[in-house]
Amino acid sequence: LSTKITWGLFYQPAKMSHRKFEAPRHGSLGFLPRKRAARHRGKVKTFPKDDKSKPCHLTAFCGYKAGMTHIVRDLDRTGSAQHKKEVCEAVSIIETPPMVIVGLVGYVQTPRGLRALKTVWAAHLSNEVKRRFYKNWYRSKKKAFTKYQKQFATEQGKANTDKALAKIKKYCSVVRVIAHTQIGQLKNMRQKVADIMEIQVNGGSLEDKVNWAFERFESKVPVSSVFGQNEMVDVIGVTKGHGFKGVVHRWGVKKLPRKTHKGLRKVACIGAWHPSRVQYQVPRAGQCGYHHRTEMNKKIYRIGAGEVDFESGKVVVKNNATTEYDLTEKNITPMGGFPHYGVVRNDFVMVKGCVVGSKKRVITLRKSLIDHKKRSALEKVSLKFIDTSSKFGHGRFQTDAEKRAFMGMRKRDQQE
Repeated sequence: LSTKITWGLFYQPAKMSHRKFEAPRHGSLGFLPRKRAARHRGKVKTFPKDDKSKPCHLTAFCGYKAGMTHIVRDLDRTGSAQHKKEVCEAVSIIETPPMVIVGLVGYVQTPRGLRALKTVWAAHLSNEVKRRFYKNWYRSKKKAFTKYQKQFATEQGKANTDKALAKIKKYCSVVRVIAHTQIGQLKNMRQKVADIMEIQVNGGSLEDKVNWAFERFESKVPVSSVFGQNEMVDVIGVTKGHGFKGVVHRWGVKKLPRKTHKGLRKVACIGAWHPSRVQYQVPRAGQCGYHHRTEMNKKIYRIGAGEVDFESGKVVVKNNATTEYDLTEKNITPMGGFPHYGVVRNDFVMVKGCVVGSKKRVITLRKSLIDHKKRSALEKVSLKFIDTSSKFGHGRFQTDAEKRAFMGMRKRDQQE
């Protein structure tokens, strides 16, 4: 006993090393692995919960990022210091031509999740969709879906379709439509291949869902039938790529002192002797940007009508950026067009704040997963002013007419 007491008095554990300054870690581990996205289009990994009491509706939509501008509105938020005062907010414009429904898929629930049971396609598919099925379109024979199309016209083909639909109605628990964007309506895009995705149909019974989807084969679905003003949505996309970057840019770690040997934009210690490997938490150089991201709860400030009717080719809307306070006849495209994008001719969605990705990047909009209770989410937005001045410099004029009235007759006007 005495020996044990003596040993207890004189034993001191070895002192562990310490860091000179305490600090939070640099960069979030919640977004690992920081690697290039597997797909260019944002994927909807969770659809909103189905409510059978509501009518059948789509839960997502695709658009293309045009650019940003700013708006002025009166804040309606009781209790806030800014209540009933004007606020200026940044908004993003996403061009959303109507999507075309070309098929439907039925899923059955299994112990390991959903499994696709049957897929039914429409009789006719446009070339911009068929391009998606080929690596090299102009060298191909362009035979995709030709046999299916001939079969669809026969009595046997129609019977097979009815049989597949009946099977979906009997066994499936989830119905999703196959829809694609109309990339041909975006005249400022070099891309010719349509972006295609599955969109879940919510609301109504399973039979209603199948009938609703089948009735809309080869028909155009506008964004105004999916989302509404003041609605909260989730934005899914791939961020702007920055290539291979070092630890200071990628993780935001501190630079080492100026006289450091072999460079100073580094992590000084990448770990202890043991475990004798670099742990995943240690910041390292690598891919930065072009990551798949989902940003939740962004408010829709306006769903605007497209200025061009593509069937007639004429400009039919000249005031989709007009408000009840600013009655100037103008469209959403700023003077000189959106930088690196051009003119917005189709329907568009105006979303508060910024959106992931570069200009022309395909963006997926999804209905919100949660039932909103916050006042900011339930607030009714009334826009007073939408800025359409040039985004290339310090824009002074909202419209060409305003610029001509201020500048007067110019030399090039006289020559014309």
